[in-house]
Order: sequence, then C-alpha cells, then structure tokens
Amino acid sequence: MAKITAVSPLAPASFPDLPEIAGAEFAAVEAGVKYQGRKDVMLARLAPGTSMAGVFTRSATRSASVLDCQEKISADSDQGAAIIVNAGNANAFTGKNGAEATHAVTSAVAACLDVPETRVFSSSTGVIGEPLPHDRITSKLAEAKAKLSVASLKDAAEAIRTTDTFAKGAAAEVVMDGKPVRIAGIAKGSGMIAPDMATMLVYIFTDAAVERPLLQQILSELTDLTFNNITVDSDTSTSDTLLLAATGASGATVDSASGPFRDALHSVMLDLAHQVVRDGEGATKFVEIAVTGAASDADARTHALAIANSPLVKTAIAGQDPNWGRVVMAIGKSGAAADRDLLTIRFGDVLVAEHGWVSPNYSEDDGATYMQQQDLVIGVDLGLGDGQSTVWTCDLTHGYITINADYRS
Repeated sequence: MAKITAVSPLAPASFPDLPEIAGAEFAAVEAGVKYQGRKDVMLARLAPGTSMAGVFTRSATRSASVLDCQEKISADSDQGAAIIVNAGNANAFTGKNGAEATHAVTSAVAACLDVPETRVFSSSTGVIGEPLPHDRITSKLAEAKAKLSVASLKDAAEAIRTTDTFAKGAAAEVVMDGKPVRIAGIAKGSGMIAPDMATMLVYIFTDAAVERPLLQQILSELTDLTFNNITVDSDTSTSDTLLLAATGASGATVDSASGPFRDALHSVMLDLAHQVVRDGEGATKFVEIAVTGAASDADARTHALAIANSPLVKTAIAGQDPNWGRVVMAIGKSGAAADRDLLTIRFGDVLVAEHGWVSPNYSEDDGATYMQQQDLVIGVDLGLGDGQSTVWTCDLTHGYITINADYRS
C-alpha cells in the first residue's frame, strides 16, 4: 500500500480528549494483517444489555463482514457484545473464503469474550480481492482481551486506519434526567468515499439507555444529514459500516427521536464526517456546497453532489481557480430541475453570478483571493423553490493520484 508520511493540512490540531464510556472497553494490537510495525486490529467489549444499531453500504459487492453484520444487527439481546476490526485487508470479493474467514474471527471472539457469536460484529478494511489471513487476527485475541480498557478508544482509532493520515475522534456530553450522558466516536476514511451509507468505518459509543428500534431510527435519520452528505471521490466502498452502541450504564433513558441526545449525537457524527473529508486523499481544501432554492430537497442534493463530485470543479479548487463556469456545468448535467436565468452563484460572500450571467460587480481578483482559503463555501441558489441541501467535499490534487496509483504496492 502507498506509504502515507504527511498529515493532511486540513487535520485537527490534535486528537480530542474522548470521555470514557462506561460499559465499553477497547484494545488495539499488532496482528500483521497487512501492515508491519503498527497496530492494525481493534477489539471492543460491550456490557450486557447494550443496544446495537447500524447502517451499511448498499454496494452490490459488499464484503463478507458487512453481510454478516447486516444479518445480526436487528436482533435484540440482553447479553454482551463485541466489535472486531482489522485494517489492511477488506475481506471483500473473496467468495466462500470471505464468509469462512468472517466466521472464524467472530466465533473466536465469541469464545474469547464469552458472548454469543450473534453479538459479535466484525469489519475489515483495506485491499479488495485478497483472502483475509484470519489466523493472524485470532492468534492475537488473548493479547487484546488482556489489554481491554475503558481508556483505550484512541488506540482503537489508530488501529483502524488505512490511508488515513490522522486518527479521527469526536465526543459530546449532555445532561438527561439529572445524569451526564456521554457520546464518543471514532472513524476511518480517506478515499473511496461517497454517499451510500456508510461511507467508511465508524464506531460510536454512548452510555445512554436506548431501545434498539429507537436507536436505529435516530442513527438512520442522522446518517442522511451527515455521512450520506460527504464525498471525496464519488466511489462507494464495499466495506462501509457504521455501528452505534448504547450501553445504558449512565442510567439516563432516551425515549424520543428528538431532543438533546439526538442533537449531541448529530454533532459527533457531523464532526467525524467532516474529519473524513478533511483527510481526503491528497486534499488541500475543505469545501461546503450549499444549494438552496431548488424544486425539492432531493433536487438540491442532486445538484450539490454533481458539483462536489465533478473532477473539473475539484481540480479548479485545487488550483485556486474561481472557475464558476464549471459550477454552471455541474448544475446543468445533474439531471435535476434548473433554470439558467434564475441561477445565483457565490464563493463565500463573493457574488459571482446572477440572472444567468456573471454579476456586473464581480471581480476576478476577489474570487481568486477567496479561493486561496483552506475552508471554502460554494453557494448556489436555483430560484425555483424551497429545496435545500448541504454536501461536504474536498479538492482533487496530484496527491490523490499518487496515493491510489501505489495503493497495492
């Protein structure tokens, strides 16, 4: 795989101070699945009574681990649970071997932690089409079990990285029923990122008590506002998985799909989603595409994604070129309703185009100056209705080509 040496210029200054989540323990070990000299397997043990919810890729070529998780996620149980993740090998497009490897790993975890295999959720990320050397993972389970700690979530974040240049974490805390409720999550993702949920690997933990159906409802709704609205390269992975675990250890109960818990979870999910974009392979710009005035929210999202996924738009951003004509092109090709003569385009606060033509007050120097910033907003108003959507993306640079041309070497 391509060797990543430089941290993304868009990375946070440091890894956040994640709170300990009662009822959730973590460990990370070196198994040598693909990488040498780094931790590449993470294990999480979850207390009895933990509710689990998940969202997964809709790829037609999804991995054996994803298929296994999808079969298990809807089952209710008062027993404990576990999550096992390896980096370096996706265990995808591996036929019968993929299912056998997944079973070998999950059954070994179940025996090691004394939890039902139906409550062991696995993920694999990395190269597609290579058999998973599952024995390297199972041989490290005893070591991982011995290392389990409520304080090791950062180690877990490090272990699930592939081409990521930094580990990703986010947290929030709210007070419910007079009790503090904590939420902490980690993610990996840098390339092969596009909306089709999930868009990477994400694991979020809370000590709130939430019944599984409600937990799933909240997660699915928030996914469409966060992870399903980011794109790095328009490619959807075979392995995308988002798992949310609610241990109930705080004693505070969530009984509504709205309110402070949902808001806090939304903030964690959006933070992690933005970090994935900020670590987009080769990225130097973080870009918000805000579309308003569309005929519907669905149309607004279609337009936003057409702009965000356009190689011409993304390379212009990389070159700091305020080429609004490429935005016009992307709108026109999207297939959603648009009227050339009603379009308004802004780069940040700079009014670029209106009424089907460049604004008479637009200055190319103003546009070029704005495009030098690391964080950019491209605003488009269609003038057709009340539909709106926001999508987040990054630029497309030579770095993306370098990373992916060498990915398997």
